[in-house]
Amino acid sequence: MVIQPLAKINQKLGKFFIAGILMAFFIFSSLLLFSNVQQRTIDYKEGQVAEQSIRANKTIENTTATEQKRKLAAEAVSPEYTFQEDLAKKQEQLISNLFSYIREVRKEASKENEERAKTTKEGNNPELVSIDEQIASLKKKLENVDTDDLSFYQKIPNMFYQIVFSLSDTELQQVETESLRLVKEQMNNQIRSSGVNEARQNAYSEAELLGLTNNQTQAIRYVLNQGIIANSYLNEKRTEELRKQAKEAVQPVMIFQGEVIVREGSQIDTTMIDKLNLLGMTSQNTSIFPLVAMILANILQISVLLYHLKQLKNTQDRVISIVFYTAMMVLSLSLMKFLQLFQTNALQYVPLLFPAAFVPLVLTVFMNRRTGLLSALFQVVMAIFVFYDSIGTSALTIVLISYLFSGLMGTMVKRKRIAEQGGSAVVWVVLFPMFMNLSLIIYQGLNFSSNQTWLNLIVSVAGSILSLTLTTALHPYIDLLLTDDSMIVLNELSNPNHPLLKKLLEEAPGTYNHSMMVANLSANAVAEINGASLITRVACYYHDIGKLKHANFFVENLPQGAENPHNFLLPNDSKQIIFGHVLDGAKILEENKMPQMVVDICRQHHGTTLMKYFYVKAKERNPNVSEEEFRYPGPIPQTKEAAVVSIADSCEAAVRAMDHPTNEKIETFVANLIKDRLLDGQLDDSGLTMKEIKIIQKSLVNGLCSTFHSRIKYPKMKSEAEKMKEEQERASHHGD
Repeated sequence: MVIQPLAKINQKLGKFFIAGILMAFFIFSSLLLFSNVQQRTIDYKEGQVAEQSIRANKTIENTTATEQKRKLAAEAVSPEYTFQEDLAKKQEQLISNLFSYIREVRKEASKENEERAKTTKEGNNPELVSIDEQIASLKKKLENVDTDDLSFYQKIPNMFYQIVFSLSDTELQQVETESLRLVKEQMNNQIRSSGVNEARQNAYSEAELLGLTNNQTQAIRYVLNQGIIANSYLNEKRTEELRKQAKEAVQPVMIFQGEVIVREGSQIDTTMIDKLNLLGMTSQNTSIFPLVAMILANILQISVLLYHLKQLKNTQDRVISIVFYTAMMVLSLSLMKFLQLFQTNALQYVPLLFPAAFVPLVLTVFMNRRTGLLSALFQVVMAIFVFYDSIGTSALTIVLISYLFSGLMGTMVKRKRIAEQGGSAVVWVVLFPMFMNLSLIIYQGLNFSSNQTWLNLIVSVAGSILSLTLTTALHPYIDLLLTDDSMIVLNELSNPNHPLLKKLLEEAPGTYNHSMMVANLSANAVAEINGASLITRVACYYHDIGKLKHANFFVENLPQGAENPHNFLLPNDSKQIIFGHVLDGAKILEENKMPQMVVDICRQHHGTTLMKYFYVKAKERNPNVSEEEFRYPGPIPQTKEAAVVSIADSCEAAVRAMDHPTNEKIETFVANLIKDRLLDGQLDDSGLTMKEIKIIQKSLVNGLCSTFHSRIKYPKMKSEAEKMKEEQERASHHGD
């Protein structure tokens, strides 16, 4: 147990003790983390083989790579073309107008020929209108068309006109119909400037298959050559907009802090050097900020701890809390540092083996829930520095979330022995963290057919099981260090071979038997109200240890037939002897370094009750004697356990002294005694509720009835029995 040594050291050093503990903690944790965040000199060159993996020291945009991606994105944009659907109709209209003009000229030429025939003398052949004249007439008509349309007709060669004016009306009609059809077919499609020739060639090929005369086919070719033009033009403005949008849509290429730039054993190439130059890592010292951040985090942890523990009024509790917290956090940091030594790129999740719930769980059970929460939070903060080389990687994110969640789950358990909580502790500490880690694995998109995935899950579950196992296994030993009533100590004190119990059995056998009986009654009753039954039992074993000093002055220890020595003493003298067994007992227990609760129950098991038997005797001698003179020094019971022992002690002694005890008599007596104690104010500070008092009463009645079903008494003199007329007085006497 470290409580008493710490208390002595604290008394000697005063405030310097806590300051020294916190300074030692600060120095140790800072030194432990220093190698992870220390400033290093860096000088990387192209062609150099990396001795260890090089990670980015900050998050920054890779501007060169970003510009390259944007350029590629712009080049990948297809040019935007505008399809002029109305251009097909315009071309068709121009062609139709052309053939209309040709027919008009042919019709006029036909009339002219008729006129010439009339005026020509008989026997002479009339001079017909020539093709050249018709061509000239046609071009004269075309001079009146719009300027925009005129260029279309001007581009048609004379050979076309020579051919069409030589064709018959039927042949001309075929040329017009097929020309319009072929132009329409091609112009209904999008034709870019680069695809005009291809479109014309397709139309030429189809015209060849029409079975027309050579002149007709040639005429159609001339029309197609002018009628089929580009109708889909590059929209430069829209294309440029699309390229700009494509560039803007490209996300910046980032180099994230913690990203591996060069893997261990790899040769540094030009691309890597460019990245290192961008990060400023080729020839300079690493940042000092991580080291500063680590120091500030430690200062913050100490500050929060002090502010939290300032709420504790008891200086001893404050000292124990600070020492225990710092010791547990040192252990936590050491374990994390140890696991970090084995972390590699292939074994990124080794840190998940860390029992993250262990320290928060222990601090919650032995200190308080707030202290557990502080440790859970600062474990995560310290993990950032322990695993600093992994910053920016998904592995660190998973580790931190896992530590935080497991630690917080550790603070959710009940504040009692883990072994007594059963499945509840397993759910909080193992199952819930396991499902969280499973969620994180799914979030990463890991393949469940991969051994690595299952290894990560198994390692994380193993860390949770380790937390629970360590807490369960170490609980008795931690309890031994922190408390004076640990399970180990109480088991030793319960051993009948303990020197004090052996001495009590040898020198005061009646008191020994009485103590054993009170222990059974009290422990059972305390267990019924969920109190500390084991320490209650142990306290009962030793509650009357003070009777060793004057063993024969207590009636239960008198030999058969012996005269009661109090018959030869004045009431005041008897009072001092009876009072003495409480004060002497507490002194003996303190000298033997008994748990404080055992000492307290010894002092409080009679409270300030009235020693009625001797008070009555004194009153007979001196009517002016005050009741206060014959009340025990107290204090009254300060805990539920002490109150139960006080009631059970008086009940056991009185019932044992009863003549022919029956269940009804026992039940009535216990009820009356508890009522008297309540009215006398003996239970005011115990914290017992009326419901708990009823439970205690029922438990004591059952225990007494099952034990005293027949008349059993301590050995005592008949003369005393005859003198004790009222059982309440006898109860008080024997309870003493």
